Amino acid sequence: MKISIIGAGLIGGSMALKLREKGIARFIYGIDHSQQHINDALELKIIDAEADLEQGVRNSDLIIIAIPVDAARKLLPDVLDLVSDHQTVMDAGSTKAGIVNAVKDHPKRSRFVAFHPMWGTENNGPKSAIAESFSGKAGVICNKEESADDALNTVEKVVNALDMHIIYMNAEDHDIHTAYISHISHITSYALANTVLEKEREEETIFQLASSGFSSTVRLAKSHPEMWVPIFKQNKENVLDVLNEHITQLRKFKAALEKENYEYLEELITNANRIRGILR
Repeated sequence: MKISIIGAGLIGGSMALKLREKGIARFIYGIDHSQQHINDALELKIIDAEADLEQGVRNSDLIIIAIPVDAARKLLPDVLDLVSDHQTVMDAGSTKAGIVNAVKDHPKRSRFVAFHPMWGTENNGPKSAIAESFSGKAGVICNKEESADDALNTVEKVVNALDMHIIYMNAEDHDIHTAYISHISHITSYALANTVLEKEREEETIFQLASSGFSSTVRLAKSHPEMWVPIFKQNKENVLDVLNEHITQLRKFKAALEKENYEYLEELITNANRIRGILR
């Protein structure tokens, strides 16, 4: 099939590489506001040709929107305006309720399938794209009952070609779950990085002493604000709920240390160890 990738960066580029490798894509258009991204994607053979929005959409069987979630929310209605009843549109956004609600009354809503590949890194751009990125990861399809059967089948075929296992859920539940397993992790990483950057003013050797544990914890702090500010904005209420609980937990650790209640500190750590049974 012919595919248009709107956003030829990390996620869109990785999807394009894998779909070409699997023989799903026979021609790929790249649509991106960054000419450098287009040039890199062409050089890396991620895409076959550059296109503007109308050209790419009208000449494709499948349109993949892989841009920041606030931009996707604004662009999706325009994309649906251009498609026929034989085309499929999917996104790859990390929040779903806002995007789904943006087109709930659109006459071509059924041509859209809301999708979130549960993978990402702190890197961006087509040079960071990797074909095997999604292998073994979860691919979430939201509100499938609102999509036409043939559109849903197309996206399921794509997700399977990405070597992902499919999970179905509604958009609101998705946003709650991702606030816990992804969004709070990024906020924590950003906050820890800022804490250490402040401390580094007093202690120049802190980064020289940084262990692999520290590096892995703050890795997410390298993620770009142009992607994550929109995610926090779109999922504000859920993120605030999780953040309030996280602050409560931090206060428990602080209180245990202040009061020299090491028995309680051990209880907190032992309780946290229960995560081993979930993340194996």
